[in-house]
Order: sequence, then C-alpha cells, then structure tokens
Amino acid sequence: MLSRLSPTTRQTLLIAALTLVAYGLLLPFTGFYWDDWPFAWIARFLGPAEFVPAFMPFRPFLAPIFYFTTSLVPLHPLAWQIFALVVRFLIGVVAWQAFAQIFPQRKTLAYFAALLMLVFPGYSQHWVALTHINQELIPFLFYLLSFGFTFKALRTKKTAHTIIALLLQLCGVFPTEYFFGVEGIRFLLLFIFFQGAFFERFCKAFKVWLPYLLVWVFNAAWLFYYYKFGAYNSYEVAATQTPNLPFFLIQALDALWKAGLYVWIQIFPLTFSALRAPASLLTLALILLSFIFLARFLFRFAPAQNADKSFAVSLIFVGVFGILLGRLPSLAANLPLTLQSSYDRFMISMMIGAVLFALGVLELIPNQRLRLLILSALIAVGAGQQFFNANIFRRDWQKQADIYWQMTWRMPALKPDTVLLTHEMPIDYETDLSFTAPINWIYAPNYERSNLPYIFLYTEKRLGGPTLPSLEESANVFYPYRTVNFESDLSNALTIYMSRNSCLRVMNPARGDADVYDNVSADFASAVALSRPSRILPTDEPAAPIFFPEPKKAWCYYFAKIELYNQWDEYATSARYADEALAADFRPQDQREWTALVEAYALNDETDKALSISNIALGADAKTLKALCKTWAQIKARRPLSGAEETFLFNCSP
Repeated sequence: MLSRLSPTTRQTLLIAALTLVAYGLLLPFTGFYWDDWPFAWIARFLGPAEFVPAFMPFRPFLAPIFYFTTSLVPLHPLAWQIFALVVRFLIGVVAWQAFAQIFPQRKTLAYFAALLMLVFPGYSQHWVALTHINQELIPFLFYLLSFGFTFKALRTKKTAHTIIALLLQLCGVFPTEYFFGVEGIRFLLLFIFFQGAFFERFCKAFKVWLPYLLVWVFNAAWLFYYYKFGAYNSYEVAATQTPNLPFFLIQALDALWKAGLYVWIQIFPLTFSALRAPASLLTLALILLSFIFLARFLFRFAPAQNADKSFAVSLIFVGVFGILLGRLPSLAANLPLTLQSSYDRFMISMMIGAVLFALGVLELIPNQRLRLLILSALIAVGAGQQFFNANIFRRDWQKQADIYWQMTWRMPALKPDTVLLTHEMPIDYETDLSFTAPINWIYAPNYERSNLPYIFLYTEKRLGGPTLPSLEESANVFYPYRTVNFESDLSNALTIYMSRNSCLRVMNPARGDADVYDNVSADFASAVALSRPSRILPTDEPAAPIFFPEPKKAWCYYFAKIELYNQWDEYATSARYADEALAADFRPQDQREWTALVEAYALNDETDKALSISNIALGADAKTLKALCKTWAQIKARRPLSGAEETFLFNCSP
C-alpha cells in the first residue's frame, strides 16, 4: 500500500509515525512540570496579558509567544502535551523542507537530517510542554524556517524571501538567548553551498549573510544593554568574567563528546543498569521494532546515492562548529551541560550541529546499505530514548498526584499567608516554587489579584537567602512571584515531611517531631519547631487537586485521615479510619507512622489495640522506638495509663 503513495506522502507519514512513537505513546499519562505550573497559574488567574510584565525581567520577547499560545491552547496538561506533539511534528516537516533548500541536490540527506532532528536524544525536556515549547521549540521552529528561506532566496532571487528569512530570524533570536550562537551555522552552510576558491566562497557567503549578521549584532547590542543596564534579573554572564583557557577547552570537548557522540548511545547504560525493569525492556523492544521498520522502509524507498567524502568532511566541519556555537550561551552563563536533567535543554541550540556531524560521519561510509542500517539504528535509538524519557515524566506526574492528594487529605483547608516548609520533596522535576503555583491553585481556587496566599519553601535550598533568611519565628518571608508578591512571617509556618518511603506528614513540635526527625538535616529540627498545625482548618468543602482523579485508597489515605482527626481530638473517627486501614491489610513503609494509630486507639480507650500496634512497631529501628516512646509519654499526659500501658512505657526505652 505504501508503494502506491507519492514519495512526499510516504515521507510525511513516516515523520508523523515517528512523532507518535517517540512522543505520543505515553502522552495521556503526562502533565505539567517545573515552570509549567507557574505559567499555567498566571494564565488562569491573571490572564495571558500578564506574561508581558511577568517576562520583563527575564526574556521580554517571549511574552508574545506565551500570550498567543496560552490564549489558544486550553490550560489543561493533556491539551499542552497534544500541542507539543503537533509542534514536534512541525519541526520534523520544517527541518526537512529547510534542509532540502540548503542541500537542493541531496534531497534524501535533507530528509535524513529531519528524521534525526525529530528524535534527537540529547534533549529530554519535551514533556515540560508549556515551558519549553514556548521558550525553546517555537523559536527554534522560526530559526529553521529562517534558514530555509535564506537558501530559497538564493534559488529564486526574490527579495521577499530574504525579508521573510530576516523576520523569522528576529522571531527566533530575540525571544531567547539560547540561539545566540546558532547564527554562525548559517554562514558556514552558505560557505559550503557556494562553489569556487576559498576566498571567493567566503566573499559570496559573507555578502549573503551580511543582513543576518546585522540582525545578530542588533540582538547582541540589545542583550548587552539589557543585561547591563536594563531590567534583566536572571543568570549572570559569569564565564567571561574570569577567562580560563583550559576550562573552555574542557567544556568544548565535553560538548562535542555529549552532543556529537554520547547522546546516541546513552540509552544503553540507562537501560542496562536496570535491565529487568519493565521500562527498560519496553524501551529496548521499541528500539528493536523501530529499527526493523526503519531499515525496511529506507531500503525500499531510499534512492541509491554514492558517498561523497569531501562533502562529508564539510558536514563534519559545520557540525563541530555548530555544536560549539550552540554551547556558547549556556557556557557564558557558566551553566553545566548535564544529560538527563533540566540542563540538557541547552542541547536545543546544539541540535543542528549534532545532526550535521552525525550525517557527515555517515557520509564517510562508502557502502549505502551499511549507511542506511546505521542511520536506522540512530533514529530508532532516538525514538527509544524519548520513550524512555516519557516514562520518567509519566512517573513524575503520578508522583505529583500522590503528593497533592496526600496534601489535601491531610490539610483540607489552610489559613491564608501560610508558609509551608520542608527540607525537600521526593520528586525530580518540581522545585519548591513550582509547587507554590498548584498549592495556590488548590487552596485558593477563587483567587483574584492580591498578595499570594501561600508559598512552599525548601529549607535545603532557601535557608540563608533573601526569601528565607533564618528560621526564627519573627523572620519575614517575602518573595516576588513574577508579578504578585507573597509576604508573611514564620509565625505562620507549617512544616511537612515526606520521603520516598513515607507518607506526607505534618510536623508537630508538641509531639516531639523535632527529635524524631532530627536526622533529616541539621536545620530541619528548627523548621519543625516553627510548625503550627492549627493553620489547618476544618471545612465543608475540602480542597481537591486539579487535573488529578482521586487514587484508590491505600495506607497514606488512612494515615492522613488518622493524623487529621487526631489533631482535632476526634479520636473515635481516627480510630475508625485505623480499623479500616488494618482491615484492608495496609501497612506503612515508614514504621514511625504506626504512632498515629497508637495515639488514635489509646485516646479512644482501645488499650488492647494501642498496645498491639505498639508491639508491632517496637521491633523497628531506633527512630521508630523514639517516636513510640514519645507518643506514649504524650498519651500519659492526657490520661492515666493502665498497668499494661505503664509497663510498656517503662520498657519501651532502650
């Protein structure tokens, strides 16, 4: 059936299929991450026009992009993941057409470049869709279009095409400094486009490139002014302040190694380190199936083409310098190039160079069949890497659901001006300030412009800084959350704790939690001492997480309810929840959580159950023993103990 379709239709369908395989298989199970939440909160509660003042201290020319897309795309995670998929498909198609203009005699190679760019495995941030589609991929789309129109203008001799290319360049380079170095690639491509002696080619390329160079200089002047004298308030240009040739050489080699070579094989150490895990097996199976399909497709439909070593060397040359030019902006800010982290977003500016380098190396292989096999493998690896990344974000979204539901079960309503404190949360793609947006969305669903009602801060990250100068009760907490401020003090603090093996727990200094959790960090005990559980309010309309359906009830649900009703001295209710948890055979991973049941049963006059649970917990670690003894001491302060209880309290301490 494929053979009946036109070559263009077949190639377009393959781009669409690769987009779905790489980015679409887990799409319904992914959501918002990192800065997605603050941006979504701004659009929902302050309106898309708020992005104009919100981006003034950072990247003011991004504001129109965010304004347009948030006005167009519904503020739902699924809608943004679908939009990201569409943008990815467009990048594949646009890259294909752009390279077809750049290499008009090598249409097949242009298509291969598009396929590699579509699944480029060095960039893992696709699923942080609201942030990175707007911040990087849409400007990148403009830049690819600009490249294509530059070379189209050379063929058509139409000034209009040059004007379009310049306008697209403006749309690509001004919104973000990510592509500041990419402009040099245009000159290098022009240089290899023209024929003749070196100086003749250089002059022809420079003449065509001159208007683009002027735009680039204008952008450089703008950035210099904005960084030095304007409203800019973000990363500093640190690398140029203390020039260090060995440092720059190491960084250059690091960029070439990672972008040019390692990204194409990194999936294997990632999967082989946990080979029996379902995600690893599925990823490797997807790579194998994709490789078989791609090899069959390319063997069948790719026209015969001889290798050209001189052209291959030119591609490698452009690729090497393209990678280095793409690294310049992040290197100027002294930011690391770390794969499989939020820092690999800098790979977006190295993508063109990396793809051209890979194609140049392939062009050195004289046997076309071997070239197609290796190309098929690279594309399959890229698709598998992106599926692997999608599964990481799927798990993160699932963990977010767990965290937000536990918050609302345990804290159904909060007093405004609450400062939520913790050491850090057991999750990878959200920071404390990322959490701040959904927490405000959940607990203040009718918010109208005013001071922000809630803020969430990591003591590990913020303590000693301007936002959290100390852990004194009188310490002021002030933070400008883009265009609205949070302002309160630590007399309004509420401290929580959650590890990868525990439920979310509200810290209570009266319960002795400062001693029980003193192993979290040196400062966490001070944060626990500030915690005021009284900031949790009863309500007829408890908060509920947005976008997340309520999960099945398990141990953490019952634990949250037991703790909540213990806090309100409604021990009959908390004991009932304890009965339900035990009847369902739910058990904690963090053995310190047994103490909530001990308190519920003991203060509901169910002594036998309290002692039974205590004996279960007694054999755990020293921290559990300390928590258990403190719980019984607090019970004794509330009511007289029976003989058996007194004996247990006497014997529980080592």
